[in-house]
Amino acid sequence: MGFARALMLGILAGAFIAFGAMFYTMTVTGAEWGGGPNRLLGGLVFSLVLGLVIIGVAELFTGNCLIVMAWADRKVSTGFLFRNWGIVYFGNFVGAAGAAALVHGSGTLGLGEGAVQATAAAIAQGKVSLPFMEAFVRGILCNILVCLAVWLSYAAHHVAVFVALGFEHSVANMYFIPVAMLAGVDGVTMSGFFANLIPVTLGNIVGGGVFVAIVFWVIYLRPAREKKAG
Repeated sequence: MGFARALMLGILAGAFIAFGAMFYTMTVTGAEWGGGPNRLLGGLVFSLVLGLVIIGVAELFTGNCLIVMAWADRKVSTGFLFRNWGIVYFGNFVGAAGAAALVHGSGTLGLGEGAVQATAAAIAQGKVSLPFMEAFVRGILCNILVCLAVWLSYAAHHVAVFVALGFEHSVANMYFIPVAMLAGVDGVTMSGFFANLIPVTLGNIVGGGVFVAIVFWVIYLRPAREKKAG
């Protein structure tokens, strides 16, 4: 895929994830059913996002961790793997952060007499306060579920599970944290943003690239390759 096309599709995916994040924020604002039911509802709402990404053929970094399967099968080089990840990750950031700026400028966070902004602030504060290892492990668990959803194509409801369980999705955090930074939320800083984004991104790579892509490669593609070679 050419640079411009990959970048544009990455921007689209970032914006789609941001829309889902905003929808999630709006949905759980004022919900009073308790932690479990609130998270379930928010997860079901957020699950619509993966449908947008797949139907729109957009390029999402976390889903593209599955390219590790093609890399392990020697269909793509290491250089092409990291090239795709770099372009798409940057595009996802542009789309998600750009959507955060638009939401901030729209005044949407002021709905409900500021209740939506309070929810957005609580989400971002919780994310930037995560210890490195906890954010890393949550990133692994998140992308196991995301990549399973992409792998199974029509099982996009799996993405609802990572939201409900409080796992960490790097591209979603590219919206959740910047939108709170723009609103001037206490404790949500650029350093806190990167302190969350780095371990979550690494966790997403391990979760999707190792626990899904490599596992399925070992189960399905490696035996086929060995049989063909034999």
